[in-house]
Amino acid sequence: MDMTAVRLEAPATPTAPALLLRPWTQADATALVELHRDAMLRRWTSAAVDDEEGAAHWVRVQQRGWAARDRFAFAVLETRADGADGLPAGHVVLKRPVAGAASAEVGYWTAAPARGRAVAPRALRALVDWAFAAFAADGLTRLGLLHQQDNTASCRVAQKAGFAFTAPRPAAPPAFPLDGHLHTLVREQRPKI
Repeated sequence: MDMTAVRLEAPATPTAPALLLRPWTQADATALVELHRDAMLRRWTSAAVDDEEGAAHWVRVQQRGWAARDRFAFAVLETRADGADGLPAGHVVLKRPVAGAASAEVGYWTAAPARGRAVAPRALRALVDWAFAAFAADGLTRLGLLHQQDNTASCRVAQKAGFAFTAPRPAAPPAFPLDGHLHTLVREQRPKI
């Protein structure tokens, strides 16, 4: 899969611009550093980006995921009125879609300046539709979404994107230090939006 060719879109809403989802590039490194200055983002993400070198490394990890076909990470950009791409407003990722495996995991975050505009649920819906189409031949029928139970915003995003609460999950330090929620979405049961 050519990572430079995959582009996904989510339509505008009455109060928010359309979204473009595309693979992360090294040109995004400066914006990533700024976005990761947000304490809330740092609280919920596992990878801290502190400087340009860290941001460049993070982007390379995302690019290696595309090459290995085990992590498909997208920068989420709000389109501008002139049609140009804006700065990254968020991130969505499909993790570990193994050929023949029925399930994979999704993740996401929203940049502080874009919160409140339904960026994460709209981007997640676009990712879900792409994942089920792109990996149908590999047997993908179910997506999981895991978040810490005290992350109520993430729980709302999961629900808005059509993921049903499935079960509580115990903590798994250090990567997942607190108890969590597992939400799932089955291909045949996903809402048509």
